[in-house]
Amino acid sequence: YLCAADAGGHLVSYIQSNYEGFGSGIVVPGMGIAMQNRGAGFVLEKGHANEYAPGKRPYHTIIPAFLTKDGSPLAAFGVMGGPMQPQGHIQVVIRIVDQKLNPQSALDAPRWQLMDDGTIALEQGFPAATAEGLRARGHTVKVCTDDSVFFGGAQMAMRHGSVYIGASDPRRDGQAAGF
Repeated sequence: YLCAADAGGHLVSYIQSNYEGFGSGIVVPGMGIAMQNRGAGFVLEKGHANEYAPGKRPYHTIIPAFLTKDGSPLAAFGVMGGPMQPQGHIQVVIRIVDQKLNPQSALDAPRWQLMDDGTIALEQGFPAATAEGLRARGHTVKVCTDDSVFFGGAQMAMRHGSVYIGASDPRRDGQAAGF
């Protein structure tokens, strides 16, 4: 994922992914460009939401994000991590818009993830009362004390008046840089 901002007020939010196993394994002759394999998201099961059919697109998580405020660009950001991406995006937006956190604090904050089996995985850093409250409501909760669940990795560039604030998620390699 890459985001950038310039002095003219332009923001870019860009994500590139070849998907699983570095893509399809097909490289464009003479170009060195590896083709993606997002078609792997299709299934052959009749009636399935991702059933292979004309005009359909498979489920995928290439979702570079962008926030505006009063019709003007506010922030470009993205959370990488497969099924964690949409879940991470909403958590970052809530922390920026509702909780009024600065970009770095929004990316640093602990995340949750709804797993395929319905378990709610909580990253270290949530108060114990959060897990207890979820369990009291009937949820299966896993408090992650290791790296067994990936909670995504994010980057952000956000306008603050006439300057930009860059943020980089500590969960992944990356950096925020300005010049």
